[in-house]
Amino acid sequence: MISEEKLHILVNGAKFDVSCSSSGSKRKNGGGIGNGFAEGCCHSFTPDGRCVSLLKILMSNDCIYHCKYCVNRADADVPRATATPEEICELVMAFYKRNYIEGLFLSSAVCRTPDYTMEQLLRTVKLLRTEYKFFGYIHVKGIPYADGALVRETARYADRMSYNIELPSEQSLKLLAPQKTRESLLAPMRSLALQSSQFKAEKRKGHFLPAGQTTQLIVGASPEPDGQILRLTQALYRKNGLKRVYYSSYVPVVHDALLPDRPAGELREHRLYQADWLLRFYGFTAEEIVNDDGNLSYDLDPKCAWALNHMQYFPVEVNRAPLETLLRVPGIGARSAYKIMQARRFGALTFEDLGKMHVVLKRARHFITANGKFYGANETAVRGLLTAGERNDGAVQLNLFSDAETAHSALTGEL
Repeated sequence: MISEEKLHILVNGAKFDVSCSSSGSKRKNGGGIGNGFAEGCCHSFTPDGRCVSLLKILMSNDCIYHCKYCVNRADADVPRATATPEEICELVMAFYKRNYIEGLFLSSAVCRTPDYTMEQLLRTVKLLRTEYKFFGYIHVKGIPYADGALVRETARYADRMSYNIELPSEQSLKLLAPQKTRESLLAPMRSLALQSSQFKAEKRKGHFLPAGQTTQLIVGASPEPDGQILRLTQALYRKNGLKRVYYSSYVPVVHDALLPDRPAGELREHRLYQADWLLRFYGFTAEEIVNDDGNLSYDLDPKCAWALNHMQYFPVEVNRAPLETLLRVPGIGARSAYKIMQARRFGALTFEDLGKMHVVLKRARHFITANGKFYGANETAVRGLLTAGERNDGAVQLNLFSDAETAHSALTGEL
């Protein structure tokens, strides 16, 4: 078994990667232990980014790269450790049987060479599936510059893979992560997306990344505005078919003259997650969400900020407005919008009806009429009311017992 000292080093080195939620897999039990279904693998995040239900561990923290923001960079004065595939497998099985974990998030520093590191990751997940008969959730971190055949083989055994872009521009990568390029990260993403599409189209037996791909962007380590981050996010969703883009507020874990001395702050991260939700579920584009300075508003969530800048479109009549218009009304979430579309087929809706549908009327009333009635404030007063409400609502940290409705409410304040 792996030593306690080695385990501490490898788990501690993995905690800054937040792109590890477990969802969307369809891997069934194949005669062994565990499964990868979403309902069989819950997940939650602690304040420092750890996912409590997945064993989140590095294969090695002995890196040959010099990414200046990374605690495991080659010239960092930290204890080093490397685990064997067998040690990782034994640890996963022991923890799973004790009900400590429900899956594995396996990453690694680039040890020796990219191909060597990818080979070790592949060997680990292949052993888990074939020798240990573990069919629980497995997320594997891809290694830039590793041979494509190794990456594709790993994807046959993993539920999800991720290549962390980390920095939003090629210029920042050259400055802070000189051994990486955007293409070294985007090329394997595109290849995996293509392979996954072909696998589904040909209806082959087995699995090929059933939970798709994710990535992570560090917010605040480099000077790019929110708009540039969101445009990159939008392109990743549209062109590479990513399931999620995660945002991690910069934390100064190492000192370098090229890095900020202060953390980025959680509010900016929170606003990016809210904007990300609008991109994925509400029909917004990155270009229309940000302000004229290229950033998101700190005072208001992105949906309210957009509505206040486009008051010429409001108020809208909830009994006649199309779905895409309802989705842009502050206080009306996606679920509520669909409920409105269904309910109004049977009669005219009133403000009382909207309240029963969980529409947040303290926001929505300024932008809608219901059966011809308007209960909002004038345009001048709305901004102050919404800003005050935003300060009072605040952001919340999700925990182990947060359900999907709570998570959506925390991000949008609309349920």
